[in-house]
Amino acid sequence: MGRLHLFEFEDQKWLPGFLRNYGTDFLQFLSNKTKLYKPVIPVIKKGLEMSQTNQIIDLASGGGGGLLWLNSELKKSIPELKILLTDYFPNIKAFEYCKKQSDNFEYVINPVDARDVPKNLRGFRTQFLSFHHFRVDDARQILQNAVNSEQSIAIFEAQERSIPSLIAMFFSPLTVLFTTPFIRPFNIGRIIFTYLIPIVPLIVWWDGIVSSLRTYSVKEMHDLIDSLENKESYVWEINKLKSGPGIILYLMGTKKK
Repeated sequence: MGRLHLFEFEDQKWLPGFLRNYGTDFLQFLSNKTKLYKPVIPVIKKGLEMSQTNQIIDLASGGGGGLLWLNSELKKSIPELKILLTDYFPNIKAFEYCKKQSDNFEYVINPVDARDVPKNLRGFRTQFLSFHHFRVDDARQILQNAVNSEQSIAIFEAQERSIPSLIAMFFSPLTVLFTTPFIRPFNIGRIIFTYLIPIVPLIVWWDGIVSSLRTYSVKEMHDLIDSLENKESYVWEINKLKSGPGIILYLMGTKKK
């Protein structure tokens, strides 16, 4: 199955910010409660160690992804860990919630483009469940910007272009309906646009299916790396990890010492 770059509601500038935030809040809640990213802990630890830094610069953070639970686990062995949340469409309420849960979170109020990260934001770059949003040229630019800035980067995708992944996404509205009352911070608008006017389940359903169709395969990730300038100055690692009934695809590049 070839990669299809169909549109996602979340990417559209015309989508009201509060609806986008309700969608990213759902993803944040689900990934934390299910400990979705537990298998990537050794990868992140390795990346931080090889990068000789204790700071994570999270790009395209959405609602904070699974970083709340990951942070609590990582701090057990890296007590000085710091995490900076950034996004092109910053979800400030979600960022503030993360910071209230743990004081080692900080965030950038202004939009941050993962393709052109400000030079003052230095640390181990991460992206959770967001790389598929970018077309091939933009995805390449994200990786090239990391190389040009001499910053390490790790990308994690919790789906793939496969029938099982598509089936899981097809039933995602049911998960939205079951979990919405438990998402924090509580927001009456989220209740209204989930149950009375069910726009949020529709957005999550469509974007979830399209996310699977957009996800880069292992081979396509290798092709992206092969197209980079000065790629030989980095150690690249691309693999799949088992996560419950699903998988996590990841790509990590760390600068050679």
